[in-house]
This record gives sequence, structure tokens and C-alpha cells, in this order.
Amino acid sequence: MKYLIILILFASLASIIYGFSIQPEQLELSHKYIGFGTVGLFLVAMPLFLFHYSRGKKMKDYMLNEENILKMRGKEKEKDRKN
Repeated sequence: MKYLIILILFASLASIIYGFSIQPEQLELSHKYIGFGTVGLFLVAMPLFLFHYSRGKKMKDYMLNEENILKMRGKEKEKDRKN
């Protein structure tokens, strides 16, 4: 999965760069390359990356709720006491 994400990332970036390099000659084709590269980057590679690296993690730990705010405040107080 990791290598698939990297492959899609490089293919999307290559498509965008190629689209910018042929822009003066073939304007319509260059817009298609840039568009497909952007779609590949943001609608394919990014969700795959998020799915792959967030698997098995608890979203509750990353949400800002009252319990986590109290935990953060407690850690700040501990740091102040040590200094």
C-alpha cells in the first residue's frame, strides 16, 4: 500500500509538471494533465494515505473534548512544577 501511494504521488506530480511544461504549445491538453494530476493527488493519493496511516488509531484521542483539555492542562501544570 505504501508503494502504491508513492507511485500515485509521483505520477500526479509528473503529470502536473508535464502539464506546465507543454502549456504554451497545447493549452487544452496541458489543462487536462494539470487537472488529472491534481485529482490524482487530492482525490486518490491523500485519502489512501489517510486511510493507511490512521488505521488502528482511536479518533477519540485526537478530538478536542473536555476530558482531553483537562489532560492537557494537567500535563502543563506538571511541566511548570518540574521547571
